[in-house]
Amino acid sequence: MALDLARVLGLCFDVDGTLRDTDDQYVDRLARYLNRIKPILPRRDTRIIARRMIMAIEDPGNLALDLADRLHIDNLTASLLQGRHLHRRRNTAPSPAIPGVYEMLAALSQRYPMAIVSTRDESSTLDFLEGHALAGLFQVIVTGQTCRRTKPHPMPVSWAAQQMGVPAESCLMVGDTTVDIRAGRAAGAQTVGVLCGFGTKGELSKAGAHLLLESTADLAGYLLGQILEP
Repeated sequence: MALDLARVLGLCFDVDGTLRDTDDQYVDRLARYLNRIKPILPRRDTRIIARRMIMAIEDPGNLALDLADRLHIDNLTASLLQGRHLHRRRNTAPSPAIPGVYEMLAALSQRYPMAIVSTRDESSTLDFLEGHALAGLFQVIVTGQTCRRTKPHPMPVSWAAQQMGVPAESCLMVGDTTVDIRAGRAAGAQTVGVLCGFGTKGELSKAGAHLLLESTADLAGYLLGQILEP
């Protein structure tokens, strides 16, 4: 399925693996633990095993947040996530941005309203955006505590679209996992899958991504280049 550029009036971005280069950090950290038990593991690179394990918990992790919303314990979940983030902020270096995303976002912000749509807690999301001078480029910031439901439910994408003043079907949801693609499509939006995070080409295509890019940083060149073509 091809991306209909004429429909696009607003952009929604996931954070982890899409703007923030956290995936390799998670994989490396888990791989170090797996190296301790390498003799009992299959004869494979521990980084490959670590990546598959993290990908396997991506959907359940989001579903756990959704369950917290359904059980009306989202405030408790938010407090736990905030406390976890504050502890980690004192003990770890800030996560880097994916190379080229600032320039990409700065270029696209001249043409489109933009929103963050993340399942992350508010503190860690804002810390990342402000730490990389990205916060001012977005009209709307949706975190895991903004809406009653979280991705893969369409509510966060629909809410972001409403706040930007554009129809949800006129938005483009950009993310690195099937959770992002499913949320965007469920809201009626078009979707872009980026391969700089956890998702693979096959699974993002199967989830229904309208466009696949090697990196989020390539989005400005694609969108603006298509617009400028005669």
